[in-house]
Amino acid sequence: MGAVSDDQTLVRITAEPLSVDEALAFIAEPSSGGSCIFVGTVRDSDADGVAVTGLTYESWNDVAADRLREIANRLRDRWPIRKVALLHRTGDLGVGDASVVVAVSGAHRAEAFEACREGIEQLKHDVPIWKKELLATGEGHWVMGA
Repeated sequence: MGAVSDDQTLVRITAEPLSVDEALAFIAEPSSGGSCIFVGTVRDSDADGVAVTGLTYESWNDVAADRLREIANRLRDRWPIRKVALLHRTGDLGVGDASVVVAVSGAHRAEAFEACREGIEQLKHDVPIWKKELLATGEGHWVMGA
């Protein structure tokens, strides 16, 4: 699906399971003293506590990959980070599955933490990926801004 990679940035939109190990291996670098990783997983209830059996993610893949690349560039402009991996899954996911991985490495922990936090916030706000919650009742509904 949508993937862009170079020596400093890995972005991917895929229906395949996400690999935290791949993201960590990608951001590893001898000059990095700190790495931070965020893994978003499918939980068993929605924001109101209603039981959820899974999620379906849809994406505008080409635009989503471009937006992920833009986010990586903005993170790099703001902090002296070394490498960034932004991965998002599409399709049907079950409870416990990883839906998103944001990984950042930098010379120091503070910039890695800050850039990782900003990376997931920008991804959720700017990238054309939509989430449908599949409820235990058999119903499903699209969640905006998730």
